[in-house]
Amino acid sequence: MMSSWILTLVIFAPLAGVGALAMVRGDNKRAIERVALGASLAALVLAVGAALLFFRDAPQSGFGLKATYAWLEGGASEDALSGGRGSIGGVDVAYRVGVDGISIWLLLLTAFLTPLAIASSFSAIQERVREYYILMLLLETAMLGVFCALDLLLFYIFFEFTLVPLFFLIGIWGGSERRRASVKFFLYTLAGSMITFAGVLYTAYYAYRSGAGAFTLNLEELMRLSRAGAFPVGVQGWIFLSFAAGFAIKVPLFPLHTWLPLAHTEAPTAGSVILAGVLLKLGTYGFCRLSLPLLPEASRAFAPALAVLAIIGIVYTALAAWVQTDVKKLVAYSSVSHLGFCMLGLFSMKLAGMNGAVMYMINHGLSTGALFLVIGCLYERYHTREFAKLGGLARRMPVMAFFLIVFTLSSIGLPGLNGFIGEFLVLLGTATSGSTMDGLAPGPLGFSYAAVAATGIILGAVYMLYMCGRVLFGPLVEPVQAGGVGHGERDEHGGSSGHGEPHDDGHGGGDLTRREVAILAPIAAICLLLGVYPKPMLTSIQAAAEANIFSVDDRRQAEVEAAPGGGRAAQGNAEFGMPNAELTCRRVEDSREAVVFLTPHFARLLSSSDGGGDLRVGRTARVASTGGDP
Repeated sequence: MMSSWILTLVIFAPLAGVGALAMVRGDNKRAIERVALGASLAALVLAVGAALLFFRDAPQSGFGLKATYAWLEGGASEDALSGGRGSIGGVDVAYRVGVDGISIWLLLLTAFLTPLAIASSFSAIQERVREYYILMLLLETAMLGVFCALDLLLFYIFFEFTLVPLFFLIGIWGGSERRRASVKFFLYTLAGSMITFAGVLYTAYYAYRSGAGAFTLNLEELMRLSRAGAFPVGVQGWIFLSFAAGFAIKVPLFPLHTWLPLAHTEAPTAGSVILAGVLLKLGTYGFCRLSLPLLPEASRAFAPALAVLAIIGIVYTALAAWVQTDVKKLVAYSSVSHLGFCMLGLFSMKLAGMNGAVMYMINHGLSTGALFLVIGCLYERYHTREFAKLGGLARRMPVMAFFLIVFTLSSIGLPGLNGFIGEFLVLLGTATSGSTMDGLAPGPLGFSYAAVAATGIILGAVYMLYMCGRVLFGPLVEPVQAGGVGHGERDEHGGSSGHGEPHDDGHGGGDLTRREVAILAPIAAICLLLGVYPKPMLTSIQAAAEANIFSVDDRRQAEVEAAPGGGRAAQGNAEFGMPNAELTCRRVEDSREAVVFLTPHFARLLSSSDGGGDLRVGRTARVASTGGDP
């Protein structure tokens, strides 16, 4: 059946392009470019087909288009992996892929941006062309694999492999500090990924101890075990921290963001487009796909700390962006600020916040990726990105000015464009996190978090509009070309009369070419479409977001309903104004279990003073014997 293997075709279509590139004879640049573009377009067509099949056939929630091919089973039986004991000591690792309402959009984003990034490289990349496009296609395969993986080890392999192509793309085709940028990027992300790998192994080990019957890395099975209470809070905490080490660096979350501005500044244009448009989303997607559904109590416990770091990053990097003298570095800092909003939405533990966070991820990939494309067009013409050497370019490049204005307004969240709805939902979810207005348990954040984060929106509008106004309006300022050819610094072009001075008849390049317009126009159209009519995307995202949110909330609700008194304990806590302090504790004594709801203070007192029985703070997998109301 086509739906069972179409995701595999999507993932490995770029890899087939790598094989085709290897067979191109000689250094035929045009043939190499066409093969690379054709392979990425094939992946896009297949991704669109996969999306159509998913929306036609997929259930309202859960994963669709699933396919499984055994790799390491080692004696794990189906009974073991469906909740029974099965054979002991087995290993369940397989090639498992599938998508839900969140990952399908990120899959489409990746497949959409990659051919645009490749097409933008036709004029910029003149040396080692074959190797460049091979690395671009390898990078696309790795990114597509991350968003489709339903096996924890497969997820990690694809996640880790993204480092290698981008390391070489920055280190070979980057700017003057490319080596330092590529090494810093690689070491940062590799260090975090190694810690994440330890968490992957510990997850499989503890799943085995908890009755899976095998060392399973099946993501759906791990989610089932999590819902059954297999991971105690302490275990969840350690696994969460190990996952966060890799994901927070990839986001990047303050203060682990210092590699990003340098990597963006030194990367070639296509590298910056992919880095901002897709690769940064691997971190937020990791939190969304793994941390929230597998480790719900740990996610709730660490949410305030992560939110504080996200808010610091929002405000700090917005201020840092404001004082940049390089256009590309300004947009790079803005990415850190924007991804902070995604983290807020994810950890608000509210449907509005998570819907907004996922939509923010998509919209940031479109608008910021497009901004890097426009900046790349400027750099190809002037070989500078310094504000002091650029100004008043709207009169010389009106088409470029139009696109820069559109993507700037999209980035700052102008109503009617794609950036607004995600930003609004994130702030709404964060502000109402502590309430029960959506029928869910109170989340860990609240209005104060949203109020401080909102200052980042104001600052973002200031520095983005400053960038747009400084480059496009005012006196015409552009670098002087020596003899009408080339651009750059004075010592590179003898006879130059200086740079950065106003010129009425400067020698700057012309407006955007047809190829460049063809690259930017589809992004602008999608930005407008999503701003005017976001409902289809939000509808599919919400079905998947509910599964993540309910993995945090449904067990708590089940315990409330099963508690003596039919949930009156929880209602009583809410009446006394303590919904956020409510904890579920389980005491096991003589095979009798009781559910009690305590504030953290009393939970600590009980755990320290009661020597009888085993007290664990966390979710209960089942509720046995009852007594009176606790």
